Amino acid sequence: MSAEMSDKLKALLDTPVFVSVATIQPDGSPQVSPVWVKRDGNDLLFSTTVGRRKETNLRRDPRVTVLLQPFDAPYTYAEIRGEAAMTTEGGQELIDELALKYTGLKYAEFNPSSADDDTRVVVRVTPRKVVGRL
Repeated sequence: MSAEMSDKLKALLDTPVFVSVATIQPDGSPQVSPVWVKRDGNDLLFSTTVGRRKETNLRRDPRVTVLLQPFDAPYTYAEIRGEAAMTTEGGQELIDELALKYTGLKYAEFNPSSADDDTRVVVRVTPRKVVGRL
């Protein structure tokens, strides 16, 4: 069952707010990465590439936590726990959309060395539980 996000949380996710994504390493320890994010209805989308640690962790174990903490309101936060599903379909389009949202540039303009990137992956997080102060 999917957990609902508040309207305030949805509105914040529609801005260029950074989030941290926590995945589970093979030894059970956490691995955390800052990412750009967008909302698709009640789901969260972020991008990575095939072979990166978060991608390999999520292929093995799709449980994920996304922590949102606005830089200008450090005592406001939301923790979104859920499961991730991944696809390469739309991977390049998503990273371009996120780059425009966060930097005003397409991804290749923002990061010229990205031509050497591996295949882009769309990670869709469906919230199972949402907690915090939002």
